Amino acid sequence: MRIQSKLCGLTTIQDIDAAAKAGAAYVGFVFFSKSPRNLDIKKARELALRVPVGIVKVALVVNADNALLDKITTCVPLDMLQLHGMESPERVAEVKVRYGLPVMKALGIATMEDIRRAQSYAFAADQLLLDAKPLSGHDLPGGNGLSFDWMLLHGETWSVPWMLAGGLTPANVAEAVQLSGAQHVDVSSGIEITPGQKSPELMAEFVVQANSQNTAG
Repeated sequence: MRIQSKLCGLTTIQDIDAAAKAGAAYVGFVFFSKSPRNLDIKKARELALRVPVGIVKVALVVNADNALLDKITTCVPLDMLQLHGMESPERVAEVKVRYGLPVMKALGIATMEDIRRAQSYAFAADQLLLDAKPLSGHDLPGGNGLSFDWMLLHGETWSVPWMLAGGLTPANVAEAVQLSGAQHVDVSSGIEITPGQKSPELMAEFVVQANSQNTAG
């Protein structure tokens, strides 16, 4: 089974084209003002319309209220919402019903207790994104280039699909897949030259390396 790669934080038409060429299964658009990858709605719409059919278009938001979500979903053609804040399972379920889109819930992982907490969202979310917990004082809930102990996920069973995130790069994604058992992987800062500036070469190499263990098997 081919590993599904999500290339997140895309900001230019060139990024979209490079992600499609690389074989991305998902592309992510960030709507969070503190992020160097933040998009306004007009630009996000332009990028989303460029995405080839078959690639999942994901909007990443952080503790977004309905007013913001209304604007995003009305103007930007999307396939999925990613909630990357402190949203409760009840809020996840509410968003899913209100917008009629699949919802991915991002959760910070550092210990087995965090794994148990993530499992509690499975009834509400369509997919989980398991990310490294940000360090104290970090403004960004993700995209910080931090990883966690992937062996925490080894052998875990989940009732919904899950995606591995946090500090992944072309250099370590194959090992991360092997140790965690991930079938979906997410990358943002690991395919950048500088914060917010993506590298087509790193995008392509990430997808190749994500599938290297799978191909070898």
